[in-house]
Amino acid sequence: MARRSADLRRLLHFDPLPKAPFPSFLRSRFHLYLRTKAARRHPDDAPDDRHRRNDAGGGGEPWDRSFRLDKRRGQHLLTNPRVLDTIARVAGLRPSDTVLEIGPGTGNLTARLLQSARRVVAVEIDPRMVDSVLARASRLGVDDRLTVITGDALKTEFPDFDICVANIPYGISSPLIAKLLFSTSRPSSFRSAVLLLQKEFARRLLTVPGDSEFNRLAANVRQVATVELLMDVSKKDFVPCPKVDSTLVRLQPRTDVPEVDLDEWLAFTRTCFNKKNKTLGAIFKQKKRIAELLGRSKSEGRSTKVFMEEEQNDNGAEEIDDDNHDDDLLVQNASEVSSFKDKVVGILKSGGFEGKRPSKLSNEELLHLLQLFNQNGVQFR
Repeated sequence: MARRSADLRRLLHFDPLPKAPFPSFLRSRFHLYLRTKAARRHPDDAPDDRHRRNDAGGGGEPWDRSFRLDKRRGQHLLTNPRVLDTIARVAGLRPSDTVLEIGPGTGNLTARLLQSARRVVAVEIDPRMVDSVLARASRLGVDDRLTVITGDALKTEFPDFDICVANIPYGISSPLIAKLLFSTSRPSSFRSAVLLLQKEFARRLLTVPGDSEFNRLAANVRQVATVELLMDVSKKDFVPCPKVDSTLVRLQPRTDVPEVDLDEWLAFTRTCFNKKNKTLGAIFKQKKRIAELLGRSKSEGRSTKVFMEEEQNDNGAEEIDDDNHDDDLLVQNASEVSSFKDKVVGILKSGGFEGKRPSKLSNEELLHLLQLFNQNGVQFR
C-alpha cells in the first residue's frame, strides 16, 4: 500500500507537505506574505515619487489618505485607470476645448482631461479636494491650465464651456442635469455633457411614454437633449465602494428644440406629472389645482430655479402632491374659480385629453396640450 501511494504521488507530481511541524510551516508562509506586501509598498520611494508613478498611469489611481472620504457627500473616487482613460477618450475633447468638471475629487479624471483640452474648470465643494487636485496639477506641470472653483455646483454660476465631464454625486444628479439643460433659454451653448450617473437613474432618462418609470425628468430632458448610454461602470471601480453600479451617459443638446417658453413648459410638466398615473381630467379638476392655476395665470410666474429644486429629490417615483398653497389662492371668489375650472376642463375635452394619463403621452402631445392652454389664457408659471 505504501509503495502504491508513492507511485501515485510521482504520477501526479504531488509533493508531500514538509515534515516541519504545522505551526512552523504556517509561520514561514505568513512571514513570506508580509515581506511580499512590504515590497509592493515601495518603502524606499519618497511620497512625490509614488505620486509621479501613479500619475503616469501605473497601477491604481492615488488618493490622499490623510483625510476621510465622506459618503454623505457622494465622495466615491473612480480609481480604475482603464475606465478613466475611456471616459476621457469618449468625451471627444478638442485641443481648443474648455471642459467643465463637477466634483474632480483628487484629480484622477482631471489629469486626463488636461492632456487633451485647452483648459479645465473644476467645481468642488470640499476644500480638502481642492487642495489635493491643485497639488496634483502642480506636480504634473499643468496647473496653469486648471481653474478650481470652491463651491456648491448647484449654486455656482458656471462659466462658458464646450464639454462637461463629471462623476456626479448621486444625490444631485437631477438638479444638476436640470441646471445644465435649463439654466439658459437654449442649452446649445455647449456641445455635450458626459456624466457618470447611478445605473438605475441613467436608465430612467431613456424611458419612453408608457414605461412604468417614465417621469417628468425624462420628459423634460427629452424635450431639449438626446440621451446616449456609453458604458456601465462597476461599483468595484470606486473608493470607497458604493452600493450600486454606475453608467456613463452622454447628453447632447438638440438643435431642433421646439419653439416654446421653456419656463412655461417646465411648470406645465410639473402640474401634469404631479400625479402622473391619474387622468388629466382628475388632475385638473382638483379645487386646489384650479385655484393655483388661476393665481398663476394672473401673476408673473416662477423661474427655472424652482424646477431644479423640486427635481433634487426625484427618484423616479410618482411625485407627492404639494398642497402648500398661499391662503389667498384658497379664498378666491368661488364663482371665478368654478368658471375657470369649466374653462380648463373644456380645453381638455376639446383636445381629447380628459381621459388620458401624462405618463402615456408623448412630448408632442404634451406640447400640443400646452399650446391649447396658452391660447386660451391658461398660464402655468
